[in-house]
Amino acid sequence: MLKDYLRLHFIVFLWGFTAILGKLISLPPVELVFYRTLIASVGLAILLVSRKQEWRVSRGQALRLLGVGAMVAVHWITFFLAARLSSVSVCLAGMATLALWTSILEPLILRKRFEAYEIVLGLVAMVGLYLVSQAEFDQLLGLGVAVFSAGLSALFSVFNAKLTKQHPPLRLTLYEMSGACLSIALFLIFRPGFGGELPQLDPTLLDWLWLLILAGVCTVYAFSASVELQQRLSAFSLNLTVNLEPVYGIALAVLIFGSQEKMSTGFYLGTVIILLSVLVHPVIDQWVRRRRAASQLPIPHEEVAG
Repeated sequence: MLKDYLRLHFIVFLWGFTAILGKLISLPPVELVFYRTLIASVGLAILLVSRKQEWRVSRGQALRLLGVGAMVAVHWITFFLAARLSSVSVCLAGMATLALWTSILEPLILRKRFEAYEIVLGLVAMVGLYLVSQAEFDQLLGLGVAVFSAGLSALFSVFNAKLTKQHPPLRLTLYEMSGACLSIALFLIFRPGFGGELPQLDPTLLDWLWLLILAGVCTVYAFSASVELQQRLSAFSLNLTVNLEPVYGIALAVLIFGSQEKMSTGFYLGTVIILLSVLVHPVIDQWVRRRRAASQLPIPHEEVAG
């Protein structure tokens, strides 16, 4: 179990590294995500074939998966754009609102009831977000783009909650990565015709190194390893650890970029408030589930004395 937990933290550490890689790669965000999804699609296809798993789905299901993939593409583009418009730390602080977005979108889309504790935690996260925005007002645009990107991430996560019941994780991710890659390819082909820039598809040698780490290690390896760990670790442990992604990312950004990533006291106070609301969520959620499960247990009948 210790080995599994250490491996899980390493995976979350890799996910926290993605915003830094996005800043290190010189390609524009759209072209960056194109290469990331292209390499990831090839890697996932190889993984799927090597494991002899079925990859074919019906036309209707394929269109749904490819459509969610297009949404993933927009999420990643706005994610890397936010890191360019602001700092990695501000970008990750905005992305930490994912839990807030999920608590709003999941009941609306899946027709679940709103949970009172999620509303309270959402309000706490908004207080933290306000403090971050006031402390780093000159990076407000990047923060806004990151919050929007977090909303997109929550949206396709809610859609995936249904799709994961119908498809194995590797096959689902292969179609979504392919959908992201195809949608970006179409955008790049038609963009010049609408007055946009020509695609900049000429990565440097160093860009290729970062792209291979981003797609191969942070996407294909991290995903397949997390799927494997899901079979042994509880959902609570997984969710709690994954919520540490912004912590690892911000710490790495300070170590790598130094003074560029040093923020004001208000930023760190706001970020801590957001992260506390995120980390407390799975703890309260598990407690509420246990209480409800216990309340539904049948009450044993007392034996009647003869």
